[in-house]
Amino acid sequence: MSITITDVLSIVRNVVDILLVWLIFYFILKNIKNNVKLSLIFKGVAFIIILKFVSDWFGFITIGVLLEYIIQWGPISLIIIFQPEIRNILEQLGRSQLLGRHKVLTVDERERMVYEMVNAIDYLRKERIGALIVIERDISLGNYIDKAKKLYADLSSDLLIAIFYEGNPLHDGGVIIQGDRVTCAGAVFPTSSSPKINRRLGTRHRAALGLAEETDAICIVVSEETGRVSIAVKGDLLYNLTLDDVRMMLIDELKPKQDLEVEEEVIEEEEIYEEDK
Repeated sequence: MSITITDVLSIVRNVVDILLVWLIFYFILKNIKNNVKLSLIFKGVAFIIILKFVSDWFGFITIGVLLEYIIQWGPISLIIIFQPEIRNILEQLGRSQLLGRHKVLTVDERERMVYEMVNAIDYLRKERIGALIVIERDISLGNYIDKAKKLYADLSSDLLIAIFYEGNPLHDGGVIIQGDRVTCAGAVFPTSSSPKINRRLGTRHRAALGLAEETDAICIVVSEETGRVSIAVKGDLLYNLTLDDVRMMLIDELKPKQDLEVEEEVIEEEEIYEEDK
């Protein structure tokens, strides 16, 4: 039985079709992981579907009928109720970087970046100067950069201190760092409405947490009232950190994914070795 060119093209078409489907699922799951609000929506939908299967399995008629109505009208309700969140999700999908626009920093460049930032943070906290420093990662912050004051300057502690100095007109907004360069200043971010955040915390902390809930950015806050340093990342706000805590978190969070995967493999191998002993 001979294989024709038509058969080959058909196989290639099917393979490409399957790869595209998996690629779509990959980016959907990736954005679900990086977005707290999207994760909550996904968990709620998954819970309803599982509950529906359970009700059908055990023959629960009443709950089954109610769940059918929820599943039937649920998509329309989600669009109405979560319209702002869905809009943000679609914006994130449009801004997400498929291959990454920025160069991968070397170890020396990352260490220098952390050194300059920690020096600036140390000065700002001692002088009680409020600051919001945001480091972009996989999810692009281009929407916020477009509305801010462009700088495109090399990162240094002196530059960060000068930006947040009280007499500077840009000190009220946030700074966005891409790679090892300060891209813009005076950026405005969405504030979090999470009930978990302390009521005594101000706009900078809420803006940092709001951005961390919607993106994978690292958001560093210096309080002008207390001088305390906080970091919002992955939807959580870590409050009142020491300089050593900040330094170690930045070093860990700024590592390339390849390095993290290697470290995880080394840890797993060490655990297996200890178990064998």
